[in-house]
Amino acid sequence: MKISEYASCDAVALADLIARGEVTAAEVADAAARAVEAVNPQINAVVETWPPEDTPAPGSAPLAGVPFLIKDLGVAMAGKRSELGSRLAAGAVSPEDSYLMRRFREAGLVTIGRTTTPEMAYSTTTEPEFYGATRNPWSLDRSAGGSSGGSGAAVAAGIVPLAHATDAAGSIRVPASSNGLFGLKPTRGRVSQGPGADEVFSGLAVQGSLSRTVRDSAVLLDLIEGPEPGDPYFAARPDRPYATEAQLPPGRLRIAVLRQPWGGRQPTAPVSAALTETMRLLDSLGHHIEETPLGLGVSWEEFVLGNARMWTANLAPWIDSIAAATGRPVDETTLEPVTLASYRYGHQVTADEFVRALTIRNQVSRTFAQHFARYDLLLSPTLPEPPVPLGVYGEGTDQLDGLGWLARLLDRSPYTAAANVSGVPSMSVPLAEAEGLPVGMQFTAAFGREDLLFRLAGQLEQAAPWTHRKPPAWAAE
Repeated sequence: MKISEYASCDAVALADLIARGEVTAAEVADAAARAVEAVNPQINAVVETWPPEDTPAPGSAPLAGVPFLIKDLGVAMAGKRSELGSRLAAGAVSPEDSYLMRRFREAGLVTIGRTTTPEMAYSTTTEPEFYGATRNPWSLDRSAGGSSGGSGAAVAAGIVPLAHATDAAGSIRVPASSNGLFGLKPTRGRVSQGPGADEVFSGLAVQGSLSRTVRDSAVLLDLIEGPEPGDPYFAARPDRPYATEAQLPPGRLRIAVLRQPWGGRQPTAPVSAALTETMRLLDSLGHHIEETPLGLGVSWEEFVLGNARMWTANLAPWIDSIAAATGRPVDETTLEPVTLASYRYGHQVTADEFVRALTIRNQVSRTFAQHFARYDLLLSPTLPEPPVPLGVYGEGTDQLDGLGWLARLLDRSPYTAAANVSGVPSMSVPLAEAEGLPVGMQFTAAFGREDLLFRLAGQLEQAAPWTHRKPPAWAAE
């Protein structure tokens, strides 16, 4: 199978070709391996690859034989390294599959390797000292986003049709926007974090994927959603498969538009123009569009502080547990400056401050619930600007403490984190370009309403298709 033929297929199409016997899983796996060799030296998105294990029989599972990549964080694969983008965890091997990894296997996916992530996934750009920077396939001097930047760059470059991703403040949607992909952050409790954790970062983090097509993300979410034994809570199961929802008309939706973010950077002129064009597209599809300011329920300063306390108070004991397991010190030899500063900040967060941060989480959640009593969806840009040059995030980081670093991250991505704090589903759709770079539009729905997002995403994919756009760094012979 030629690399170009392989890279032109989404996961559903590849599984269908394999099931019909038009190509073997081995031939597909070989094409994937050659795609890694062809394009990864340019983008540095894949940390490690390995030969396919136990390939499922053709047609035995919905995605049987489809090559897949897991992020180097958030999922455990038995016998494989999970280094979290950090020298502190270098060489660490997972003893068993996590529940999510088991579901990936049951879906028929053939995991061929792991992708880059910033250290501890603690950034929205993927430039770790341990692996080196991941480069955007659309422009190699630009960021691929983060923290799922390796997965985003690998999918955008045609290495795999979809890849595992996580999202605690935008880490699915930021790479989706940066790399011209579709990325949906599920509702809190939709996908199990077990057995190693009940919830991650006080419920801010969720599991998901990045893909080139809507149906790939829908099919995979159908296969990984649902509770596992010991989960502390879970989102109500959907009435219909998301793959079905993606083919249904969404009806006439009431969509609120947030142009100006609650804080942080204002949208650049090209991004603001892209938002206006998206509004016109939605209007032409029959939706009711209303540009309106919507509150967070707290001030931006309170929101940033609450996030900083939740993030760092969770980060500190996590790092301590890794250090205990690896026998390494927690210092400048094992952690990057901003991670170390955030670790130290987290150890200073008091129980009272942490509970106050949870109160802020509740206020934001209640406020968002009120918004969705009036509107079906909230539209905004995913990011206020196109992908930034590599190195921008790292300027002056030696002067930042844990609060300062989190404030910088939210300044660069002011639209995304509210969905994590409130636990609601949110997606980035690759509807625009600016200066030859992708620009994503973010749609956010009420708790548990991924069905509505998939219906609209399917409609938008038909009305303004994007899969024909290919970046300069693209898997080819």
